[in-house]
Amino acid sequence: MTKYVSVNRILKLMGNRFEFTVIAEHEQEGNAAIDAAIDEVRRIEYLLTTFSDLSQTSLINGRAGLSPVKVDEEVISLIERSVRISEITDGAFDITYGSIDKRLWNFDQGMTSLPDEETALKSVGLIDYRNVIIDKKKSTVLLKNKGMRIGFGGIGKGYAADKAKLVLQKLGIKSGIVNAAGDLITWGTQASGHPWTVGIADPEQTDRPFSALKISDMAIATSGSYEKFVTINGKRYSHTIDPKTGLPVSSVKSVSIICPSAELADALATPVVVMGVKIGLELINQIKQVACIVIDDNDRVYTSNNINVI
Repeated sequence: MTKYVSVNRILKLMGNRFEFTVIAEHEQEGNAAIDAAIDEVRRIEYLLTTFSDLSQTSLINGRAGLSPVKVDEEVISLIERSVRISEITDGAFDITYGSIDKRLWNFDQGMTSLPDEETALKSVGLIDYRNVIIDKKKSTVLLKNKGMRIGFGGIGKGYAADKAKLVLQKLGIKSGIVNAAGDLITWGTQASGHPWTVGIADPEQTDRPFSALKISDMAIATSGSYEKFVTINGKRYSHTIDPKTGLPVSSVKSVSIICPSAELADALATPVVVMGVKIGLELINQIKQVACIVIDDNDRVYTSNNINVI
């Protein structure tokens, strides 16, 4: 009987901590497969990053309000899927989020008040996914207004995790995990034959989980304010900004989305934080194969209809 080994590697990709774990027949096979997965994530990073003037994202942003930019079919498809998420979340997710005026927000201890509503609204004036003009035949993208910027911060890591998983599977890796800074996807089982499980962090003590979920052949992404927030007049505000108002959201501490795709989990986690418990859960309950765990500011736990927290 073949004895399998677990091969693991952690490194920084897309500005985030990526961790690859594969179950392979021997270490050499596992490492070669991880090398290929890393190359795939780097390829995606080169396409999507806003830190290089040569990326397709930067080229689109550079021609905002001026002319359409020809990009790869892969980028067109990702933008189309992003726009669909914007539609179903009523704009709580928006890839034109890159045009927010960041000077208002530093979320450090020096931040003792919120900007007034008018100033906040102005800061998000250019955010509107409906002003992304896609021409599929010509494979071009145009941002309608000058100063508009797209960014894939809310969906790119999940997309990269899904693509890395496909590369690993094509190379014969039947079990593994790709963890893109907490957006993770799993397939198969652990070397012991047991299913993969993940702990959902306790929002008050992030080093200990309050529950565990079996997530073999599933993806999970978590978004929340427990890592970065400010308290103003006794109320806690997350670093997540509502793209419609320009103001930080409050009331939700953490959202975990569980579904078959890391891209979808990544894309839905933050908008549910923005939408709040009631509307967020109503949305998730309408989407097939998607489950959700929400923790509010009072540490109450809510789940979508189709999930059991063990």
